Amino acid sequence: MDDSEQTMLFQRSNKKSKNDQSSLELKNKESFAALPLALRVRPRKISGIIGQDHILGKKSLLPRLIQSDSFGSIIFYGPPGCGKTTLAEVIAHETSSRFIRVNAVMSNVAELREILHLARSCPEDRTIVSIDEIHRFNKAQQDLLLPDVESGTIRLIGATTHNPGFYVNPPLLSRSHLFRLNPLSKGVITKVLKQALSDSKNGLGDRQCQVENSVLEKITLFCDGDLRRALNALETLVMSQTEGATITENELKVFANERQIRYDANEDEHYDTISAFIKSMRGGNPDAALYWMAKMLAGGEDPRYIARRLVILASEDIGLADPGALPLAIAAFQACESIGLPECELNLAHVVIYLATAPKSNSTCLALGEAKKVIKNEPIQAVPLWLRDSSTKTNRELGHGRNYQYSHDYSEAISGQEYMENPLSFYQPQLAGAEEPIAKRLKHWKSLKDQLKEKGTY
Repeated sequence: MDDSEQTMLFQRSNKKSKNDQSSLELKNKESFAALPLALRVRPRKISGIIGQDHILGKKSLLPRLIQSDSFGSIIFYGPPGCGKTTLAEVIAHETSSRFIRVNAVMSNVAELREILHLARSCPEDRTIVSIDEIHRFNKAQQDLLLPDVESGTIRLIGATTHNPGFYVNPPLLSRSHLFRLNPLSKGVITKVLKQALSDSKNGLGDRQCQVENSVLEKITLFCDGDLRRALNALETLVMSQTEGATITENELKVFANERQIRYDANEDEHYDTISAFIKSMRGGNPDAALYWMAKMLAGGEDPRYIARRLVILASEDIGLADPGALPLAIAAFQACESIGLPECELNLAHVVIYLATAPKSNSTCLALGEAKKVIKNEPIQAVPLWLRDSSTKTNRELGHGRNYQYSHDYSEAISGQEYMENPLSFYQPQLAGAEEPIAKRLKHWKSLKDQLKEKGTY
């Protein structure tokens, strides 16, 4: 590839992956004003970033790496609108690196090869390749980055809303610094909104609008920690009013009515919320369990999925401590099947409260686990002759069923006979709820068996 081809490739890559910072440098003021507010007010320096103090504080690792320009590849993991893309652009700006931005949804292997070839041909430029939504790259695309990441030809900055442990190839993840970003706090979002309102150069200051504090607070509630969403809401509110207007809660009603919580089916938010839901019921907290259930339903979760988890919990965490838990959970599932939303929400709430307040026992779960462990790790026991099927003449001639003691011929249906050649113990009843009488009954039966053996009755 000659110099002219390299120049054309660089221009093409820059055009295809043009980042927001280059847009901010446009000379045409009208074009700049047409950019979304979230882009116009995006910080240019790390000192301008508000929030994420756990990774950007004075004694934190990331600012030191940026200041010394000694970082390798980085992966930012966090929810939408928490500053992942902003950080990537700030890092490139403060280290004077060539910055190529790629969107994993739009990119392909051919484009990646071009970008990597360009980076190899100009190593002095310290190329940063920023990949938004890197979790959408398949294994082949991620593997393509590995040699150049490992050699330092490029410095990768990946951004993802998905758990990198599930979606980023282990070799690539092991070669990167992983930083988790949190949803921005209400205080941080409110501060940025006020700055955007007063900023006449990049923000909405020239509109001279006043926004009630209660409106700003409700915008922060509406956005669920997503700063981009909050800025978009503020911009829409301000631009829909005349200059100098005062924006009250009446103007905000349309946003409140159309609020959509952050809840992505089959993604991290889905699994995190169902985890909190189950653990709240297991921990005996009906209020928290109802909250997480309401969040899932508001986010569009299938009520049958919630009901299935109730059926599992009824046996896993309650079991014999309350034998009524399982049939009630199954009834909730049947109600979701036959009635559907919104009425079945009441059935779910009914059972959620019942399960959360029921006595707890995981003895069934533990017993099954122990039995499966023995089956896996130890020799399989043969069925004792006295327990084998004796329904045919051949089986009887082989001794099947011989000396079997019919339980109902004995007091309390306890014959003293064993049901494994090498008896094992798995089930350990807990003294909770209805399981306490079971523990006493089993203890009594063991005593009866011991007495029968001592007397030689069996």
